[in-house]
Amino acid sequence: MELSHFLAKTAVYLICLAASWYGMSAVDYEKMLRKNHVVQAQILYVLIIFSLAYLSGSFILAFIYRI
Repeated sequence: MELSHFLAKTAVYLICLAASWYGMSAVDYEKMLRKNHVVQAQILYVLIIFSLAYLSGSFILAFIYRI
């Protein structure tokens, strides 16, 4: 893999990570979780953000490189 492809993929994933973080900030997830489980809620929040960023980044990269 060339350096330019690596940098492009990294940039797409970082942009998707920022967009996922921004999008998830609108969700009031505290109403859906149990009380006094702050650490578990934060871990779940971060895992959802990374999962959403990976899925959206993979979709964008597949769309770009397949067409």
